[in-house]
Amino acid sequence: MASLERDHHGERAGIDLAYPFRGRCLVQNSPADRVPSHGTQRFATAFAIDFVPVDGAGRSGAITGRTLVRPEPADVFVGFGRPVLAPVTGTVVAVHDGEDDHAAFRGLPSLWYALAQAGRVAAGWQALAGNHVLIAPRSGVVVAVCHVRRGSIRVAPGERVAVGDGVGECGNSGNSTEPHVHVQAMDGTDPSSAAAIPVTFGGRLPAGGTIVTGAPG
Repeated sequence: MASLERDHHGERAGIDLAYPFRGRCLVQNSPADRVPSHGTQRFATAFAIDFVPVDGAGRSGAITGRTLVRPEPADVFVGFGRPVLAPVTGTVVAVHDGEDDHAAFRGLPSLWYALAQAGRVAAGWQALAGNHVLIAPRSGVVVAVCHVRRGSIRVAPGERVAVGDGVGECGNSGNSTEPHVHVQAMDGTDPSSAAAIPVTFGGRLPAGGTIVTGAPG
């Protein structure tokens, strides 16, 4: 994995990654369904993808009366604190920690959260990504793993990591309605000026709404 794919013209087409988690995850905001996958070209997110940890029944958290009308604590979700793994072998080029894991928003609260989206975009990359790790497998390619749990990042800039190494834990920092892992690739370390790079996982790109299984254990 971590190989840079080429199309039939020899142009750079994308990078193949490993899933950055163990167990089952629901795919959301996939570039298999639309590009830009997150509704914007900004911050090199055109080909970004989200993975929401779920239980055996495909649920990220229990549905209760509170779900529909009030924000929920992040730690009631099955993914909160689940290990986040390096999806690529390379060098850690940047980390950011210290952002709070805020409440989760489903049901009506998710609509209120969506209305504030413009403000988060205006606040910049850090407000969107929350706690994150940037890994460079080679010159000109940087893979970002975002929404990591506060205080859980266990790697530092300059450190080498291999596919499957633990880099932190799944959290709800940044622009996140519930605990999940956001992955994107770009051609530089500054998302405000970098270009997005397409990603695949094991040679495939899962569509939104599907459940995929990461590393065992």
